[in-house]
Amino acid sequence: MSESKPGQRPALLIVEDDPGLQAQLKWSYEDFDVFIAGDRASALTLLRSEEPSVVTLDLGLPPDPDGTTEGFAVLDEIMKLRPQTKVIVASGHGARESALKAIEKGAYDFYQKPVDIDALGLIVRRALHLSRIESENRNLATRATSDNKVLGRMITAAPEMIKVARTIERVANTNVSVMLLGASGTGKELLAKGLHDSSSRSTGSFIAINCAAIPENLLESELFGHEKGAFTGAVKTTEGKIELASGGTLFLDEVGDIPLQLQVKLLRFLQERTIERIGGRKSIEVDTRIVCATHQNLEAMIADGRFREDLFYRLAEIVVRIPSLAERPGDATLLAKTFLMRFAKEMNPQVKGLAPDALAAIDGWNWPGNVRELENRVKRAVIMADGKLVTAADLDLPGGESEDSAPLNLKTAREVTDRKVIRHALARSEGNISSTARLLGISRPTLYDLLKQYDLQS
Repeated sequence: MSESKPGQRPALLIVEDDPGLQAQLKWSYEDFDVFIAGDRASALTLLRSEEPSVVTLDLGLPPDPDGTTEGFAVLDEIMKLRPQTKVIVASGHGARESALKAIEKGAYDFYQKPVDIDALGLIVRRALHLSRIESENRNLATRATSDNKVLGRMITAAPEMIKVARTIERVANTNVSVMLLGASGTGKELLAKGLHDSSSRSTGSFIAINCAAIPENLLESELFGHEKGAFTGAVKTTEGKIELASGGTLFLDEVGDIPLQLQVKLLRFLQERTIERIGGRKSIEVDTRIVCATHQNLEAMIADGRFREDLFYRLAEIVVRIPSLAERPGDATLLAKTFLMRFAKEMNPQVKGLAPDALAAIDGWNWPGNVRELENRVKRAVIMADGKLVTAADLDLPGGESEDSAPLNLKTAREVTDRKVIRHALARSEGNISSTARLLGISRPTLYDLLKQYDLQS
């Protein structure tokens, strides 16, 4: 989609064969660069050259001015060439049936002839607004997959997180042990993998193990391996994760959950760089780099005697503290848009972006579950969304009404208020459209337009 630069007017293509109506429509949109086409060939030529965001299309075009076949052919071509274009169709021929068919083919909206210039202008401007929101989502998602990636895979624009990434890059090619400290869901494993990929060990294995997810009686075998017959069920010799990661990196997540007895054995490996499998008598040299992570306060655990101080200093030669998502201004929105584009492609292609109230809600939420919570909410919202834009309700978040999360843009603020007032009016009139329109002081067609624009159910 072509983007209008500051000071430039957006392009509007009017496909209409009536010369009188052409002139009337052209002079009704002084805030647009209006282009007129009277047939399929000229309409498609202007579509390619001017890349308009919005098109109004009369379905009754020559050589079938009394029917709709040519108009639908033009609509099909537009959807094929530029599917993001917002097409508003008009027809005086079986209007309702034609309108429904046009919507099924990808049209944004419809209007009936004779033309009400003011009503059509409202639809056109709302279509342009939606087009700009969708374009912003696409552009931000594209930037997120390029300019905002650090360590090759982590998406961020926050200076706090970029500083973390630069620290990891600096220590990647050393053999020091690195401890990542941060709350659950902040991306500790992603950073550990980034460290591995940035190091000279990148051709070796990266193996991750969550120490909190494995029962104590099995964790030693998982880490150090065992010989055949070492215990009941040990039917063959099995290498442990430390040995399997030789030449590469072993990531120990939730290292604070390693029991004290096993901490002694892990310390011995870090000091001597050799291991013995359970039931074995032979020392095996292993060249494995350890990167570990925890959300627990290890210093408090040391004071309580639950974690060995000497092991801590072996594991924490370099300590990197990872900020929570709430401490990374702007990243929640950046990540949400990236997740949305990925999940929409996989699960619900009709979803194109985030509604203004969703953006406000994302900015206002504290994200106690960090990036993991954000990803899960966006995934669920994309699956459940009925409209093209994911709303705050789809995300199961408050609508961003607090001072901290109030929209900074006046247009967005008005839309948030519109949604709230329309919902109150619908509730007060028990869903009756005529009563709701009277309460709001608007016409029924205008209310229908607003309900569709904001994806509200009557």
